Amino acid sequence: MALSAQQLPRWFNSVKLGSFINATQITKRFPRPGKTWLYSFCAQPQMSSDNYLLQRGFKTYRTSSLWNSSQPTNSSWQENNSAQSTLLPSVNEPSEKTQHIPSFDPELSVEELDDLPPLSPLEPISEQEAIQIVADPPLPPDTFTLRDYVDHSETLQKLVLLGVDLSNIEKHPEAANLLLRLDFEKDIKKILLFLKDLGLEDNQLGPFLSKNYAIFSEDLENLKTRVAYLQSKNFSKADIAQMVRNAPFLLSFSVERLDNRLGFFQKELELSVKKTRDLVVRLPRLLTGSLEPVKENMKVYRLELGFKHNEIQHMVTRIPKMLTANKRKLTETFDYVHNVMSIPHHIIVKFPQVFNTRLFKVKERHLFLTYLGRAQYDPQKPNYISLDKLVSIPDKIFCEEIAKASVQDYEKFLKTL
Repeated sequence: MALSAQQLPRWFNSVKLGSFINATQITKRFPRPGKTWLYSFCAQPQMSSDNYLLQRGFKTYRTSSLWNSSQPTNSSWQENNSAQSTLLPSVNEPSEKTQHIPSFDPELSVEELDDLPPLSPLEPISEQEAIQIVADPPLPPDTFTLRDYVDHSETLQKLVLLGVDLSNIEKHPEAANLLLRLDFEKDIKKILLFLKDLGLEDNQLGPFLSKNYAIFSEDLENLKTRVAYLQSKNFSKADIAQMVRNAPFLLSFSVERLDNRLGFFQKELELSVKKTRDLVVRLPRLLTGSLEPVKENMKVYRLELGFKHNEIQHMVTRIPKMLTANKRKLTETFDYVHNVMSIPHHIIVKFPQVFNTRLFKVKERHLFLTYLGRAQYDPQKPNYISLDKLVSIPDKIFCEEIAKASVQDYEKFLKTL
């Protein structure tokens, strides 16, 4: 009867134990210890498994006895070696005690196997015994990346096919552990169907999940409740889909937080319900990010830059990013446009795009127009150039229509700066 992988260690242990006991009895005939490791290197032709285990147990016992006794001199060593070669039983002619060693019966019951002591993992076994053991392939060590687990996880395989970036998730060990524990059919599929119903396309699922992998730990009913809240505030399905795409963490926040954020912007900016809704649709990160940059920028516009409240309203509804822009960038841009280019507040308010443009681009074009004698930004005078055209059009159109020069002349001028 073939033994299972679980029964094999106990079977080997039983053989080893029985052989060791019989070997101990035999050694009583040999009172003098000897260096038995020489015998272990001798040729052992056609040795049966029982005799092999017997002699193996005998060698173990004799070696132990050797180290417990005093070490002999060179002459004693030769005498012991000679005595050992005479006294040890021959392999082909087993001794009397060897012939009476009972053979091990492999037909052990499961109960008897359970009573056997565990076998040491360092115990060697034969090739025939080893090939009968079936083991599952080991998982990679925890120091490897998630990609090393893809072959072992159906969930990871399907997420990769969706376009999920595992390198982004593995930066967060708690998220990686979460994905390895989830079942695709039971835990993942329902979230994917929910996002599809929400309006996300197949090619948008991967980028979304690469950022908000924590959505798999959310309760599906809570997600539906948050969508229902947005719908109650007259956000259309297209609006909600756009907000979720641009702010993947939006649905991870509670209804109370979403309601508080909408109320904050409506009250702080004194906007109507419709303008508040349009503001967060264009920049949904206002509902998920920190409010500190928003509060700080509001003070900067009012106290440092000198804009009136209605002017701030107009600018932020045109360019919502002005609410979260870097404070230093805002002040540097305003200083150059207002103090160097001499453009007053009311004109800046009409063209707030200048705050959403890189300052070096504004400087380069203004300096080129100044070099050509065409830097005229007053709408009451001829050859007026609006801030909108100054910052928004490509270089080729800027050169041909605004500067009345070639692109090559513009590039040569920039090299002189």
